[in-house]
Amino acid sequence: MNQNSKSLFRLFPLIMGLLVSALLLVGLIAGLLYFDYVGLEPPKMQLAAVPATLDSPKSKALMDPVGMWQAPDWTSVDAEANADEIKYGRELIVNTSEYLGPQGKVRKISNGLNCQNCHLQAGTAPLGNNYSTAKSTYPKVRGRSGNSEDIQLRINGCFQRSLNGEVLANDSKEMIAMVAYMNWLGRDVAKGEEPKGSGIYEVPLLDRAADPVKGKTIYERQCVTCHMIDGQGVMKTDGSGYTYPPLWGEHSYNQGAGLFRMSRFAGYVKANMPFGATYENPILSDEESWDVAAYVNSLDRPKGDFPSDWPDISKKPMDHPFGPYSDEFSEQQHKFGPFQAIKEAASK
Repeated sequence: MNQNSKSLFRLFPLIMGLLVSALLLVGLIAGLLYFDYVGLEPPKMQLAAVPATLDSPKSKALMDPVGMWQAPDWTSVDAEANADEIKYGRELIVNTSEYLGPQGKVRKISNGLNCQNCHLQAGTAPLGNNYSTAKSTYPKVRGRSGNSEDIQLRINGCFQRSLNGEVLANDSKEMIAMVAYMNWLGRDVAKGEEPKGSGIYEVPLLDRAADPVKGKTIYERQCVTCHMIDGQGVMKTDGSGYTYPPLWGEHSYNQGAGLFRMSRFAGYVKANMPFGATYENPILSDEESWDVAAYVNSLDRPKGDFPSDWPDISKKPMDHPFGPYSDEFSEQQHKFGPFQAIKEAASK
Protein backbone atom coordinates (compact mmCIF):
# COMPACT_ATOMS: atom_id res chain seq x y z
CA MET A 1 0.00 0.00 0.00
CA ASN A 2 1.51 3.32 -1.03
CA GLN A 3 1.76 6.36 1.22
CA ASN A 4 -1.34 8.13 -0.22
CA SER A 5 -3.51 5.09 0.33
CA LYS A 6 -2.39 4.82 3.96
CA SER A 7 -3.27 8.47 4.61
CA LEU A 8 -6.76 8.04 3.10
CA PHE A 9 -7.32 4.91 5.19
CA ARG A 10 -6.44 6.79 8.38
CA LEU A 11 -8.82 9.61 7.48
CA PHE A 12 -11.71 7.24 6.78
CA PRO A 13 -13.01 7.01 10.42
CA LEU A 14 -12.90 10.77 10.76
CA ILE A 15 -14.80 11.25 7.52
CA MET A 16 -17.43 8.71 8.57
CA GLY A 17 -17.82 10.41 11.98
CA LEU A 18 -18.39 13.76 10.33
CA LEU A 19 -20.99 12.25 7.98
CA VAL A 20 -22.90 10.62 10.90
CA SER A 21 -22.84 13.90 12.87
CA ALA A 22 -24.15 15.79 9.85
CA LEU A 23 -26.98 13.27 9.36
CA LEU A 24 -27.98 13.53 13.05
CA LEU A 25 -27.95 17.32 12.88
CA VAL A 26 -30.12 17.28 9.76
CA GLY A 27 -32.53 14.87 11.49
CA LEU A 28 -32.78 17.04 14.58
CA ILE A 29 -33.50 20.17 12.54
CA ALA A 30 -36.11 18.30 10.52
CA GLY A 31 -37.77 17.02 13.73
CA LEU A 32 -37.97 20.48 15.22
CA LEU A 33 -39.46 21.85 12.01
CA TYR A 34 -42.02 19.04 12.00
CA PHE A 35 -43.11 19.64 15.60
CA ASP A 36 -43.35 23.34 14.92
CA TYR A 37 -45.43 22.69 11.78
CA VAL A 38 -47.97 20.42 13.51
CA GLY A 39 -48.18 22.56 16.62
CA LEU A 40 -46.60 20.13 19.08
CA GLU A 41 -43.83 20.71 21.55
CA PRO A 42 -40.96 18.30 21.75
CA PRO A 43 -40.70 16.41 25.05
CA LYS A 44 -38.84 18.29 27.76
CA MET A 45 -36.51 16.95 30.40
CA GLN A 46 -38.14 16.61 33.82
CA LEU A 47 -36.34 18.76 36.34
CA ALA A 48 -36.60 18.36 40.10
CA ALA A 49 -39.39 20.51 41.47
CA VAL A 50 -38.10 23.61 43.23
CA PRO A 51 -40.35 25.50 45.64
CA ALA A 52 -41.32 28.93 44.36
CA THR A 53 -40.32 30.45 47.68
CA LEU A 54 -38.24 29.15 50.53
CA ASP A 55 -39.87 28.90 53.95
CA SER A 56 -39.04 31.90 56.13
CA PRO A 57 -37.29 31.19 59.44
CA LYS A 58 -39.81 30.73 62.24
CA SER A 59 -40.15 33.90 64.29
CA LYS A 60 -38.97 33.73 67.90
CA ALA A 61 -41.04 36.78 68.88
CA LEU A 62 -43.20 36.30 71.97
CA MET A 63 -45.85 38.56 70.48
CA ASP A 64 -46.58 40.02 67.06
CA PRO A 65 -45.18 43.59 67.08
CA VAL A 66 -48.08 44.83 64.94
CA GLY A 67 -50.34 46.91 67.16
CA MET A 68 -47.89 46.96 70.06
CA TRP A 69 -48.28 49.89 72.41
CA GLN A 70 -45.76 52.67 71.93
CA ALA A 71 -45.06 55.56 74.25
CA PRO A 72 -45.83 59.06 72.99
CA ASP A 73 -43.02 60.87 71.22
CA TRP A 74 -40.85 62.35 73.95
CA THR A 75 -40.08 65.40 71.82
CA SER A 76 -43.76 66.39 72.11
CA VAL A 77 -43.67 66.76 75.89
CA ASP A 78 -42.83 70.46 75.77
CA ALA A 79 -46.29 71.14 74.36
CA GLU A 80 -47.85 70.00 77.65
CA ALA A 81 -48.91 72.55 80.25
CA ASN A 82 -47.20 70.50 82.98
CA ALA A 83 -44.11 69.63 80.94
CA ASP A 84 -41.74 70.36 83.83
CA GLU A 85 -43.60 67.94 86.10
CA ILE A 86 -43.57 65.23 83.44
CA LYS A 87 -39.84 65.67 82.86
CA TYR A 88 -39.09 65.52 86.58
CA GLY A 89 -41.27 62.44 86.88
CA ARG A 90 -39.29 60.67 84.18
CA GLU A 91 -36.04 61.69 85.84
CA LEU A 92 -37.25 60.17 89.11
CA ILE A 93 -38.18 56.90 87.38
CA VAL A 94 -34.77 56.65 85.69
CA ASN A 95 -32.62 57.83 88.62
CA THR A 96 -34.76 57.10 91.67
CA SER A 97 -31.78 56.37 93.88
CA GLU A 98 -30.08 59.68 93.11
CA TYR A 99 -33.07 61.54 94.55
CA LEU A 100 -34.63 59.07 97.00
CA GLY A 101 -32.03 56.34 97.60
CA PRO A 102 -29.66 55.72 100.52
CA GLN A 103 -27.74 58.89 99.62
CA GLY A 104 -30.71 60.65 98.00
CA LYS A 105 -30.50 64.40 97.55
CA VAL A 106 -34.25 64.86 98.21
CA ARG A 107 -34.96 62.11 100.75
CA LYS A 108 -33.24 58.94 101.89
CA ILE A 109 -36.11 56.45 101.75
CA SER A 110 -35.21 53.51 99.46
CA ASN A 111 -32.68 50.75 98.83
CA GLY A 112 -30.69 52.16 95.91
CA LEU A 113 -32.68 50.59 93.06
CA ASN A 114 -34.29 52.72 90.36
CA CYS A 115 -37.89 52.33 89.26
CA GLN A 116 -36.71 51.52 85.76
CA ASN A 117 -34.81 48.48 87.03
CA CYS A 118 -38.24 46.82 87.05
CA HIS A 119 -40.03 49.13 84.59
CA LEU A 120 -37.61 49.12 81.68
CA GLN A 121 -36.69 52.15 79.57
CA ALA A 122 -38.41 54.50 81.99
CA GLY A 123 -41.57 52.40 81.81
CA THR A 124 -41.90 52.40 78.02
CA ALA A 125 -40.64 48.96 76.91
CA PRO A 126 -43.21 46.52 75.46
CA LEU A 127 -43.58 43.56 77.86
CA GLY A 128 -41.08 45.36 80.07
CA ASN A 129 -43.56 46.10 82.87
CA ASN A 130 -44.40 49.46 81.29
CA TYR A 131 -46.75 52.17 82.53
CA SER A 132 -49.18 52.08 79.61
CA THR A 133 -52.13 51.19 81.88
CA ALA A 134 -51.38 53.48 84.82
CA LYS A 135 -53.87 56.10 83.68
CA SER A 136 -56.46 53.82 82.07
CA THR A 137 -56.91 51.22 84.84
CA TYR A 138 -56.43 53.14 88.11
CA PRO A 139 -58.12 53.48 90.50
CA LYS A 140 -59.08 49.80 90.69
CA VAL A 141 -59.80 47.12 93.27
CA ARG A 142 -56.80 44.87 93.82
CA GLY A 143 -56.96 41.45 95.43
CA ARG A 144 -53.74 41.99 97.35
CA SER A 145 -55.23 44.79 99.45
CA GLY A 146 -58.89 43.98 98.95
CA ASN A 147 -59.53 47.68 98.40
CA SER A 148 -59.72 50.23 95.63
CA GLU A 149 -56.25 51.65 95.00
CA ASP A 150 -55.36 54.85 93.21
CA ILE A 151 -52.13 55.25 91.31
CA GLN A 152 -50.48 57.02 94.26
CA LEU A 153 -51.10 54.01 96.50
CA ARG A 154 -49.74 51.74 93.79
CA ILE A 155 -46.55 53.80 93.51
CA ASN A 156 -46.08 53.73 97.27
CA GLY A 157 -46.55 49.97 97.20
CA CYS A 158 -43.50 49.78 94.94
CA PHE A 159 -41.53 52.01 97.30
CA GLN A 160 -42.37 49.72 100.21
CA ARG A 161 -41.73 46.45 98.37
CA SER A 162 -39.49 46.65 95.30
CA LEU A 163 -37.53 49.57 96.74
CA ASN A 164 -37.80 48.19 100.30
CA GLY A 165 -38.36 51.70 101.61
CA GLU A 166 -40.82 54.29 102.83
CA VAL A 167 -43.78 56.02 101.23
CA LEU A 168 -44.07 59.44 99.61
CA ALA A 169 -46.77 61.92 100.57
CA ASN A 170 -49.42 62.22 97.87
CA ASP A 171 -48.94 65.98 97.72
CA SER A 172 -45.13 65.81 97.52
CA LYS A 173 -43.43 67.27 94.47
CA GLU A 174 -42.00 63.84 93.65
CA MET A 175 -45.31 61.98 93.79
CA ILE A 176 -47.06 64.62 91.69
CA ALA A 177 -44.26 64.43 89.10
CA MET A 178 -44.29 60.63 88.81
CA VAL A 179 -48.07 60.55 88.43
CA ALA A 180 -47.84 63.28 85.77
CA TYR A 181 -45.28 61.25 83.82
CA MET A 182 -47.28 58.03 84.00
CA ASN A 183 -50.48 59.79 82.97
CA TRP A 184 -48.67 61.35 80.03
CA LEU A 185 -47.42 57.95 78.91
CA GLY A 186 -50.95 56.58 78.96
CA ARG A 187 -52.64 59.64 77.51
CA ASP A 188 -53.83 57.84 74.36
CA VAL A 189 -55.07 54.68 76.09
CA ALA A 190 -58.84 54.56 76.54
CA LYS A 191 -60.27 54.20 80.04
CA GLY A 192 -60.34 50.57 81.09
CA GLU A 193 -58.16 49.45 78.21
CA GLU A 194 -54.99 47.37 78.57
CA PRO A 195 -53.05 47.83 75.33
CA LYS A 196 -51.02 45.15 73.64
CA GLY A 197 -47.62 44.76 75.27
CA SER A 198 -48.61 45.98 78.70
CA GLY A 199 -47.54 44.14 81.82
CA ILE A 200 -45.24 41.11 81.91
CA TYR A 201 -45.11 38.15 79.52
CA GLU A 202 -46.89 35.01 80.72
CA VAL A 203 -44.46 32.12 80.33
CA PRO A 204 -46.09 28.72 79.63
CA LEU A 205 -46.17 26.54 82.74
CA LEU A 206 -43.72 23.71 83.20
CA ASP A 207 -44.81 20.14 83.96
CA ARG A 208 -42.30 20.13 86.82
CA ALA A 209 -41.18 22.44 89.59
CA ALA A 210 -38.79 25.26 88.74
CA ASP A 211 -35.30 24.14 89.73
CA PRO A 212 -32.92 26.50 91.61
CA VAL A 213 -29.96 24.16 91.01
CA LYS A 214 -30.41 24.32 87.24
CA GLY A 215 -31.09 28.04 87.60
CA LYS A 216 -27.73 28.62 89.26
CA THR A 217 -25.96 27.19 86.20
CA ILE A 218 -27.99 29.45 83.91
CA TYR A 219 -27.31 32.47 86.11
CA GLU A 220 -23.56 31.81 86.05
CA ARG A 221 -23.62 31.44 82.27
CA GLN A 222 -25.93 34.32 81.33
CA CYS A 223 -26.26 36.85 84.17
CA VAL A 224 -22.99 37.36 86.03
CA THR A 225 -21.58 39.88 83.55
CA CYS A 226 -24.09 42.48 84.78
CA HIS A 227 -25.27 41.24 88.18
CA MET A 228 -21.99 39.65 89.33
CA ILE A 229 -21.42 36.20 90.77
CA ASP A 230 -22.59 37.38 94.21
CA GLY A 231 -25.77 38.90 92.74
CA GLN A 232 -24.96 42.37 94.06
CA GLY A 233 -24.84 44.15 90.71
CA VAL A 234 -22.61 47.07 89.73
CA MET A 235 -22.69 50.34 91.64
CA LYS A 236 -22.19 53.65 89.85
CA THR A 237 -18.81 55.21 90.47
CA ASP A 238 -20.37 58.13 92.36
CA GLY A 239 -22.33 55.80 94.64
CA SER A 240 -25.67 57.35 93.69
CA GLY A 241 -27.23 54.07 92.53
CA TYR A 242 -26.66 50.97 90.45
CA THR A 243 -25.72 50.61 86.81
CA TYR A 244 -26.93 47.00 87.15
CA PRO A 245 -29.08 46.24 90.19
CA PRO A 246 -28.56 43.61 92.91
CA LEU A 247 -30.89 40.62 92.57
CA TRP A 248 -30.71 39.45 96.17
CA GLY A 249 -29.29 40.66 99.47
CA GLU A 250 -30.13 43.69 101.60
CA HIS A 251 -30.24 46.16 98.69
CA SER A 252 -32.62 44.16 96.50
CA TYR A 253 -36.42 43.91 96.43
CA ASN A 254 -38.08 42.34 99.44
CA GLN A 255 -40.34 39.30 99.71
CA GLY A 256 -43.48 41.39 99.22
CA ALA A 257 -42.44 42.57 95.73
CA GLY A 258 -44.17 41.35 92.60
CA LEU A 259 -40.94 39.92 91.19
CA PHE A 260 -40.69 37.59 94.17
CA ARG A 261 -43.48 35.61 92.52
CA MET A 262 -41.94 32.99 90.26
CA SER A 263 -44.19 33.61 87.23
CA ARG A 264 -43.54 37.36 87.33
CA PHE A 265 -39.77 36.99 87.48
CA ALA A 266 -39.75 34.27 84.80
CA GLY A 267 -41.90 36.38 82.45
CA TYR A 268 -39.81 39.48 83.00
CA VAL A 269 -36.61 37.55 82.28
CA LYS A 270 -38.02 35.73 79.24
CA ALA A 271 -38.87 38.95 77.39
CA ASN A 272 -35.99 41.14 78.56
CA MET A 273 -32.98 39.26 79.90
CA PRO A 274 -30.05 38.77 79.66
CA PHE A 275 -28.76 42.03 78.25
CA GLY A 276 -29.71 42.28 74.57
CA ALA A 277 -32.85 40.15 74.77
CA THR A 278 -36.21 41.59 73.71
CA TYR A 279 -39.69 40.20 73.29
CA GLU A 280 -38.95 40.00 69.55
CA ASN A 281 -35.69 38.14 70.08
CA PRO A 282 -35.68 36.31 73.44
CA ILE A 283 -32.52 34.50 74.48
CA LEU A 284 -33.54 32.11 77.25
CA SER A 285 -35.90 29.18 76.80
CA ASP A 286 -39.07 28.89 78.88
CA GLU A 287 -37.45 26.30 81.15
CA GLU A 288 -34.34 28.44 81.61
CA SER A 289 -36.50 31.43 82.53
CA TRP A 290 -38.37 29.47 85.19
CA ASP A 291 -35.21 27.93 86.60
CA VAL A 292 -33.22 31.15 86.86
CA ALA A 293 -36.24 32.72 88.58
CA ALA A 294 -36.19 29.85 91.07
CA TYR A 295 -32.49 30.38 91.74
CA VAL A 296 -32.68 34.14 92.26
CA ASN A 297 -35.79 33.96 94.42
CA SER A 298 -34.38 31.15 96.57
CA LEU A 299 -31.67 33.47 97.91
CA ASP A 300 -31.82 35.78 100.91
CA ARG A 301 -33.43 39.20 100.68
CA PRO A 302 -35.30 41.58 102.99
CA LYS A 303 -38.43 40.01 104.45
CA GLY A 304 -40.91 42.88 104.41
CA ASP A 305 -43.96 42.84 106.67
CA PHE A 306 -47.36 43.08 104.99
CA PRO A 307 -49.86 41.35 107.30
CA SER A 308 -52.88 42.90 105.56
CA ASP A 309 -52.10 41.35 102.18
CA TRP A 310 -54.72 39.06 100.61
CA PRO A 311 -57.60 39.43 103.06
CA ASP A 312 -59.44 36.93 100.85
CA ILE A 313 -56.95 34.09 100.61
CA SER A 314 -58.88 32.49 97.74
CA LYS A 315 -57.68 35.36 95.55
CA LYS A 316 -54.00 34.65 96.10
CA PRO A 317 -52.15 33.95 92.82
CA MET A 318 -51.07 30.36 92.18
CA ASP A 319 -47.45 31.30 92.87
CA HIS A 320 -47.91 33.44 95.97
CA PRO A 321 -45.10 31.99 98.10
CA PHE A 322 -46.64 32.32 101.57
CA GLY A 323 -49.63 30.61 103.17
CA PRO A 324 -52.26 30.17 104.31
CA TYR A 325 -54.07 29.04 101.17
CA SER A 326 -57.61 28.08 100.29
CA ASP A 327 -56.36 24.80 98.75
CA GLU A 328 -54.38 21.80 99.98
CA PHE A 329 -51.17 22.42 98.05
CA SER A 330 -47.97 23.04 100.01
CA GLU A 331 -46.18 26.34 100.38
CA GLN A 332 -43.22 24.77 98.55
CA GLN A 333 -45.40 23.93 95.54
CA HIS A 334 -47.00 27.37 95.57
CA LYS A 335 -43.53 28.90 95.36
CA PHE A 336 -41.74 26.65 92.87
CA GLY A 337 -44.51 24.61 91.21
CA PRO A 338 -45.53 22.58 89.36
CA PHE A 339 -48.40 25.04 89.04
CA GLN A 340 -50.82 23.38 86.61
CA ALA A 341 -52.67 21.43 89.31
CA ILE A 342 -52.95 24.56 91.48
CA LYS A 343 -54.30 26.54 88.54
CA GLU A 344 -56.84 23.85 87.67
CA ALA A 345 -58.02 23.57 91.27
CA ALA A 346 -58.55 27.33 91.47
CA SER A 347 -60.68 27.31 88.30
CA LYS A 348 -63.21 24.82 89.74
